[in-house]
Amino acid sequence: MNGLGRPLIIMGLLLVAIGLLLTFAPKLPTWLGRLPGDISIKRENFSFHFPIVTCLIISAILSLIMWLFRR
Repeated sequence: MNGLGRPLIIMGLLLVAIGLLLTFAPKLPTWLGRLPGDISIKRENFSFHFPIVTCLIISAILSLIMWLFRR
């Protein structure tokens, strides 16, 4: 039972973070998915959007946070 507490706390914090993200998602900055380098193709009957630079920035931030927690 000693090793069960920490994973439960981490899962709880992740659930809270996801809940906050879903609650405040409409209030996120509009530039977040429209950075230079994000791919957006719009045709007559087709649209494709791939926010590659946004994904890279979010990945870098999450990697930094995880690195700080592991220290």
